[in-house]
Amino acid sequence: MKVLFFDAFAGISGDMTAGAFLALGLPLERVQHELQQLPLDGYTISAAPRQVNGIVATKFDVHTAAHGHVHTHRPFRDIRAMLEASGLEAVAKRHALAIFATLAAAEARVHGVPVDDVEFHEVGAVDSIVDIVAAAIGFATFGVERAYVSPLPLGSGIVRSQHGPLPVPGPATIELLRGFRTRPGDGDGELITPTGAAIVATLAVPDPVPEMRVEAVGYGAGQRTLTDRPNVLRLVRGETSTPSGRDTLVMLETNIDDYNPELYDHVLDRLFEAGARDVFLASVHMKKNRPGVVLSVLCAPDDRDRLSAMVLNETSAIGMRSYAVDRLLLRRETREVSTAYGVVRVKAAASPDGHENLAPEYEDCKRLARATGVSIKLVYQAALAAAVRSAGRGE
Repeated sequence: MKVLFFDAFAGISGDMTAGAFLALGLPLERVQHELQQLPLDGYTISAAPRQVNGIVATKFDVHTAAHGHVHTHRPFRDIRAMLEASGLEAVAKRHALAIFATLAAAEARVHGVPVDDVEFHEVGAVDSIVDIVAAAIGFATFGVERAYVSPLPLGSGIVRSQHGPLPVPGPATIELLRGFRTRPGDGDGELITPTGAAIVATLAVPDPVPEMRVEAVGYGAGQRTLTDRPNVLRLVRGETSTPSGRDTLVMLETNIDDYNPELYDHVLDRLFEAGARDVFLASVHMKKNRPGVVLSVLCAPDDRDRLSAMVLNETSAIGMRSYAVDRLLLRRETREVSTAYGVVRVKAAASPDGHENLAPEYEDCKRLARATGVSIKLVYQAALAAAVRSAGRGE
């Protein structure tokens, strides 16, 4: 499984996250290309190396026409419409929409207004939109399947905002960090911005970091100079292998016959982003001769209550049932292979008789097919052939 670890010993912000992804190898040209799909103008982006306490980090900057931060008030409904209508790559668009939806929900709780009516101030500015979309592009490009975050330093003091002076961390920031491990009073000033908190609250899980094989490390530089630590965000990209054997998971289920089927796509996306192992719908015929669906969510035992609450909040379900399930596992890992069209990740699972099941990653094949103009089946076949060769079969 492709995993990402936010080592946020100095906090996290949107520009630090974007810079760390660039340091991991995300091409700036890809970020620029995707950002061109948004109806935003009057800005340029740049990235440059910066020495921070002897560490080479990447400083990501958004330069606006006003030579500073343009604090435009944008309601959530406008940002959502802009992203939905854009030509952003599908996975990056889904991540960006989810980050803004998470932030809007937190702001709505703080200010006591409907989610659609939330007015973004600092986060409505062009530079913050760019930071969030850049982070979403990074997640999509590296195919991150699960992300983790270190205990977060909450900082201390008072910060100025469009609403006036606010305590550190700000009300929306602390709302976003519910369930995550934090270190109150650690550090001077604001170390976690609402943008940074929204990214981890949406795309990371508050679980301990598992054993992983480190593949790459990137540092994103922040704006300030801190006296007690380097002001950088460290992103560690790696892979966890699933050993063969058995484990015990929990199956959550609910029957639904009165919910708009167009909305299931959003619900399934949110559940997967929140750590569900699998989510699926099955058609059933229910009481009073009503057609309906069974929504099933496979998850770790520790995620049962959190994911059950998400289903009950997002759908018309009024109850959930759960039961333990035993799972037989094959040893599996993800590899990268080079093809004439680009690099593709391939999932490999070792069966009990010793042979491997190989499956090229669909999202990679789709992305390369669109980029090169060839059919997706040619990319898939090329990736499968490369995976077979690398495994020493079919030489």
